[in-house]
Amino acid sequence: MDPNTSPSINGTDGKVRGGGSGLALLVIASCQLMVVLDITIVNIALPHIQTALGFSTESLSWVVSAYTLTFGGLLLLGGRTGDILGRRRVFIFGVLLFGLASLLGGFSQNAGQLLAARALQGVGGAIASPTALALITTTFREGPERNRAFGVFAGVSAGGGAIGLLAGGALVEWLNWRWVLFVNVPIALLIALATPRVIRESERHPGHFDFVGALTATLGMVSLVYGFIRASQEGWSNTLTLVSFAAAVILLTAFILVERRSPQPITPLHMFADRNRAGTYGIMLFLACAMFGMFFFLTLFVQNVLGFSPIRAGLAFLPVSAVIAVGAGVTSQLLPKFGPKPFMVGGALCAAAGLGWLTLTDVHSTYLGSILGPMLLFSLGMGMQFVSLTLMALSNVPDRESGAASGLLNSMQQVGGSLGLSILVTLFGTASHNEAAKQVPSFLANATPEQKAAFRQTGQLPGPYGAQVLTSGVTSAFVVAALFALVAAVIALVVVQVRPSDLERLKGTHTPAAV
Repeated sequence: MDPNTSPSINGTDGKVRGGGSGLALLVIASCQLMVVLDITIVNIALPHIQTALGFSTESLSWVVSAYTLTFGGLLLLGGRTGDILGRRRVFIFGVLLFGLASLLGGFSQNAGQLLAARALQGVGGAIASPTALALITTTFREGPERNRAFGVFAGVSAGGGAIGLLAGGALVEWLNWRWVLFVNVPIALLIALATPRVIRESERHPGHFDFVGALTATLGMVSLVYGFIRASQEGWSNTLTLVSFAAAVILLTAFILVERRSPQPITPLHMFADRNRAGTYGIMLFLACAMFGMFFFLTLFVQNVLGFSPIRAGLAFLPVSAVIAVGAGVTSQLLPKFGPKPFMVGGALCAAAGLGWLTLTDVHSTYLGSILGPMLLFSLGMGMQFVSLTLMALSNVPDRESGAASGLLNSMQQVGGSLGLSILVTLFGTASHNEAAKQVPSFLANATPEQKAAFRQTGQLPGPYGAQVLTSGVTSAFVVAALFALVAAVIALVVVQVRPSDLERLKGTHTPAAV
């Protein structure tokens, strides 16, 4: 018997029983909450991080992408590692690594240190999150007990964003931006200490670590994202920009070749052979491109142009989570009657319409008059999508590959979000630089000597001039974000072919939706 396992907690079949099952679920759900809310809790702090560490708006996107790229790129490898080495020990390692990275990030003194810590956070999250989901299957008895655990896990995943918005706003306003990272440290330590007491170690399964596949995929995406951001700052003909794009092509080509030849690939390419599933992954990719950009730019807009405090900004985004939950709930009830395709097409069109509406934003816009309505329309579309996409990703997938299918959908969301954000930041940079060139003569004609000196030192236009520059870049980015959502709608309309009766084969599937 495992010395860390009490007979009063575990049954003879290794499943946690009684009060212990509640504690095990609390530990697993707490880990997922910590990993999921990290994106939104940091988003609210972005303007303060930018000021404190001297990021440009373009380079600031790396605070998001450094986390999501490593998280998405290594997610499937993290799940495989738990299967091979034992899920409990790998889970504890991932949680502690996430906590350590958060501590290092909180103490960052420059942009490079913070980005390295955020990348390390992504590694920890990629290890802990899929292992947490897998631990549910080894900890809870199949049937109502396991279904309830999956329901709690999915609820925490969906609600984590809203909690992060509130927590991030409160921590930044009442303490400072560093606490959005420090807050993870005690949570990680408590999870790591509690895990051996309430969760039994899983059986190890022999397997192969596809390190080469994971490394080439992650580095390829990093090179591609860096190329776009570099282009926005230095131009498309810059040598390092071209080298980055070339490296991305080479690395991503190598990734495909490695996966085709690997006996146990990190990304099962045959998953894309099914037309509906391939279309589902494509829809998620393009929707994530739009979604990450919307949150990034609106966070900057409401704080830097509308003048919202961090906690008020967090409250401003809460309706997004509420409407996503409502949209997902209604869709779940109507799917058996209408099938997923109408919701996939309609959801993408709602998202596109909301983003198109945001392109009308200007420096005189208000939250209630110009921001809330588009956000709610976008959120409704995303709520319709999450349930539909998860069902389609798992359609006609053998039980042994359901983890890979859902994990690949999650990876598409994280990697697509990073890629889309880099493209939108490139467009933002071009538009804002052009607008700044128009604003500079007017500023210099009316500025005080002190304002001129500050401008020469920082290169940033102050007050209404800076607000106009930021707004011009943001609205340009929303134009392309809306096009991303339209592409998702076209894929849903043309590629996906499914009828309501096809959902019968999905009965018994309980994997939580990607969020």
